[in-house]
Amino acid sequence: MRLIYNVLFIGFFCLSAPFYFLKMLRRGNWQAGFGQRFGRYNSKVKQALTNRHVLWIHAVSVGEVNVATQLIDALQRRLPNVKIVVSTTTTTGMGELSTKLPSHVQKIYYPIDRRAYVKRAIMAIHPFAVVLVEAEIWPNFLWTAQDYDITTFLVNARLSESSFRGYRRFGFLFRRLFRSFAGVGCQNEADANRLRRLGCRPETVRVVGNLKFDAAKLDERRVLDVPGLLIQLGAPDNCRILLGGSTHAGEEAILADVFLRLRPRFPDLFLIVVPRHSERGREAGQDISGRGIRFAYRKDITPQTQLKKG
Repeated sequence: MRLIYNVLFIGFFCLSAPFYFLKMLRRGNWQAGFGQRFGRYNSKVKQALTNRHVLWIHAVSVGEVNVATQLIDALQRRLPNVKIVVSTTTTTGMGELSTKLPSHVQKIYYPIDRRAYVKRAIMAIHPFAVVLVEAEIWPNFLWTAQDYDITTFLVNARLSESSFRGYRRFGFLFRRLFRSFAGVGCQNEADANRLRRLGCRPETVRVVGNLKFDAAKLDERRVLDVPGLLIQLGAPDNCRILLGGSTHAGEEAILADVFLRLRPRFPDLFLIVVPRHSERGREAGQDISGRGIRFAYRKDITPQTQLKKG
């Protein structure tokens, strides 16, 4: 089974690698920590982990990172002598980790799921346990964890019906992996039922709710004064807002075109765009300005900013 998976994985990786690396290039800042994706860590990382009791938490990207930060905050109070290592897959996720977590929490990139890379990473990190946030199931990583008797957990687990059907279709591969989890925290009973049917041991599965709700709690000191910000930008009083959140490449241009078509009918319409990946801010701005729309980047707005209405 492992041989078949690894042969198929290598073939898939070779075919998808150009698109994978092109995506990284477009997001920018891909050089930092690039070797970590192949299980290679510099002396600074290795030194920080030497002779430490390491707990490895993996969060795929921004949404999972927000959950991980809440989890880490709770664990640090209960496990003060444990060294926490948190990994992510995307540069955006790494940016969030760097912003939200203190320096003593080690931040790394998750290795590509090739057996050699995964083994090299686990041997370097040497965790006593691994916590996966949501449903990031990579066979080589979990197989290697089993080989080294590393306890694995799945938290804030969610599984759509389509993902469930996919995992079930390849049950011969995934059933034992799901069974290997020592604990599974699910968002709701439907997710719990799917995971039990996929092989998770019933006694390990618990419904604990969605940790993202905890991660979304606002600190009053960080509340954004949106009405005040709109006034600074010159938005008309009580204006209508066309909001595009978590946008991807090409979607900002579509929103800009829709905005221009609607503006004659609604002169007070105001456009706000929030790209999914902050690294795309410049690209999104170029798409908007290319339509002749005057705009401002959030990072350029200071308390002294005051634009004219219109």
